[in-house]
Amino acid sequence: MPVKKKSRKKRRKVRYKMVKLKLSAKQQESLDYYCQARRTTPNKLIKKMIKPFFKFKRELPEESFATANQLDLFEGPEKIKNL
Repeated sequence: MPVKKKSRKKRRKVRYKMVKLKLSAKQQESLDYYCQARRTTPNKLIKKMIKPFFKFKRELPEESFATANQLDLFEGPEKIKNL
């Protein structure tokens, strides 16, 4: 008696969204040269560059994006008095 194999679940279809952006002629030329030198496509390059932003689902990240060179505008009054 042959053993029946379990069938795999049907793969979920991926839905894509269209994103458009405008570039000047110089920007497009620069992008083309960069992609040609790296042997990649503009689409792959752009996706690779914005990939870190894909990890944020619906909530915003908790850490602050303030850099060390910013003024102490966001410090509490206690910290400012101690300076």
